[in-house]
Amino acid sequence: MRLKGYTVLTAANGQEALDTCDVQVPDLLVLDIMMPKLDGYAVCKTLRETSEIPIIMLTALSDVSRRVKGLEMGADDYMVKPFSPRELEARIDCILRRVRRPTTNGASTPGIIKAGCLSIDVNKRQVHKAKERIRVTGLEFSLLELLVSRPGEVISRYEIFKQVWGLDTDILGGLIDKRVIDVHLSRLRLKIEEDPNNPEFILTIRGEGYQFQRIEGQV
Repeated sequence: MRLKGYTVLTAANGQEALDTCDVQVPDLLVLDIMMPKLDGYAVCKTLRETSEIPIIMLTALSDVSRRVKGLEMGADDYMVKPFSPRELEARIDCILRRVRRPTTNGASTPGIIKAGCLSIDVNKRQVHKAKERIRVTGLEFSLLELLVSRPGEVISRYEIFKQVWGLDTDILGGLIDKRVIDVHLSRLRLKIEEDPNNPEFILTIRGEGYQFQRIEGQV
């Protein structure tokens, strides 16, 4: 990883990982689920209480529900062992490109999208619901930004994966783990919808993908 220009910090266990993050906040965390003292789930849950650090979880677990558990706790992505180091590098690169995306300077381009009670500042990458700021991770914001920029249009999981994760499925063998997208959108609904079970903003179009519902007065 040094050849790619990254400085890498390591931790021997979950508690050490948390302690390291307290001293020096990393740009991204690659987190193994199976760790002594505190496992990856506990570390992820603790970090998500105060931090939006991008997290990629590594797991050797074959049980899908246990892998998805990491996403539900706030991980951005997961990879199942054994995996290609080049694929891990590609996923790290695309996440860092997304969170480091330059913002637009100057008051002449506020970059604020309003939809109903939501106010989405694409420059500051912040979301407000009425007057309350809603904490979202960088990946959740990118998902919302993609959907809200194309209101009324059905966007397939393939396109969401390509646009938000920045990875072409042809490179990854044509595989899309739709659970990754579905879990993140479910978490996003919990944050922005009054009733996540009957969403007003983000609709699931069965067999096709997702759609941001046009809201009267959306600008």
